[in-house]
Amino acid sequence: MPDAPPTAARPPIPSAPDALNAPPLASIRRLSALDAVRGRIALAVDLGLLKPGERLPASDRIAEALDTSEITVRRALVALCRDGVLERRRGRTGGTLVAEHPPRGAVGAVASYRAAAPDVHALIDHRLVLECGIAHLAAVRGPDEAAGRALERLVEEMEQAASWAEFHRWDERFHLAVAAATGLPSVVEPYGRALKELYRYYLPYPLAHLRESNAEHRALVEAVRRTDPAAAAEVARRHVQTLHESMFMHLLGDS
Repeated sequence: MPDAPPTAARPPIPSAPDALNAPPLASIRRLSALDAVRGRIALAVDLGLLKPGERLPASDRIAEALDTSEITVRRALVALCRDGVLERRRGRTGGTLVAEHPPRGAVGAVASYRAAAPDVHALIDHRLVLECGIAHLAAVRGPDEAAGRALERLVEEMEQAASWAEFHRWDERFHLAVAAATGLPSVVEPYGRALKELYRYYLPYPLAHLRESNAEHRALVEAVRRTDPAAAAEVARRHVQTLHESMFMHLLGDS
């Protein structure tokens, strides 16, 4: 009797934590912490997200938003002043501001962020799947009163944020709180890692744009609190789709 033909080897099914892990941003990982901060701020200036004359938040707030040390931020701001991208002004109305006529392409690290566009596409798609599922499950379960109030407080904190740096801090806490509302602790940690991978690419954005994003946060809380899984998942889908269509459009397109 002839031997049975060999069967094709099947790839192993990833474990749940591995399946939730986001693809890494290899080109960005090669940057030093200092160059990463310089690149992100310079790119925001190049794209017009930070306007000439706009004052940057305090260095400790920037450090928290960009997930780095305050000393690294201070060194990056000094270097960006030398590059002509930023300038220091003394006095009560002074601080670190975007230069009136900042040169474009003055910081080489910007190229690493532009080159990472395909990776960013993959990260956004990864987040889309995770976030829709998390929103659905959170609405199926429905938060208790304390958790519901906590989500609403986070939305209000974002509404009152005075800068992109403050907003970003509350935004991360909000999305982790929604994940916690699923009642599945095993989901929160890998989802947090996926968020951090995408947040490596986070740029300073105008507050007006971030407030529009916060309106979707508010709609998500309302859908979760009234236990409407379909509505919650749809809000989450629109929210993440915004990353494709607006927040990253300059980098993923031909700008």
